Amino acid sequence: MRADLHVHSHYSDGSDSVEEVLQKARRNDISHISFVDHDTTASLAEALTLGKQYGIEVIPGIEISAFDFKRNRKVHILGYGYNEKATHIQALCNPLLERRHRHSIWQIEQIEQTGYELDRQSIFEYANMSNVIYKQHIMHSLTKHPFSSKDYQQLYQMLFKGGVAKGDIYYVDAIKAIQAIKADGGMAVLAHPGQLDSYDFVPALVEAGLDGIERNHFEHSEEDHFRVEQLCEKYNLFMTGGSDYHGSYGRPMEVGELISPKNKVNVKENYTYR
Repeated sequence: MRADLHVHSHYSDGSDSVEEVLQKARRNDISHISFVDHDTTASLAEALTLGKQYGIEVIPGIEISAFDFKRNRKVHILGYGYNEKATHIQALCNPLLERRHRHSIWQIEQIEQTGYELDRQSIFEYANMSNVIYKQHIMHSLTKHPFSSKDYQQLYQMLFKGGVAKGDIYYVDAIKAIQAIKADGGMAVLAHPGQLDSYDFVPALVEAGLDGIERNHFEHSEEDHFRVEQLCEKYNLFMTGGSDYHGSYGRPMEVGELISPKNKVNVKENYTYR
């Protein structure tokens, strides 16, 4: 089995359609894939149908934008294998999507007031499938420079991290994210703990029903791999991994490929899902 359990599509903040992602997955000999679009299960029906056509097993997935309120930091929770209705997940995430969209409209207004010209029609077209505007859609309207370029990153940092459009939305409690995933028959996985420094939260998440931790991620170092392995052994959790593919809205990489700049190597592994 060769799986990529962390890809994004245009149903959230990825640039590619579900079919485009699956085409790339087939070229790279991916046998199992999971679309973990942010806070939405909207891609699932299309992914299941097209997955059969491309001979790729599609595992229901989601990445919930959550928060550790005790430690005051973001925590991303991945959900896998939930039932297709996902009633508890949607009840938790739909208000979050609404907050994100309203916040993005506010960001557009703030950026326009500084003198930038934004093509709102194009932004809404970029966000057509998600029905929610993400920062990537706004940046697409502002610049044609690639995500990884110096020009793109400088503009992004200037506007969204330290400028007029900085700020964030109110995220859901990570414990409630796990509970919703479990209530819908799914398995909950802590996403890229090395990226968000969420290791200290693991014991509490385990008590809430955490099933696994994402080990293989491009932001993870060898030390992160070791810490994940130790925690999974201690708490009897499984490990997952994926490319965190966003198409042109993210770092350049292939579906199914783990690029690990911290390790100075390109790693292609069979990401385990059990």
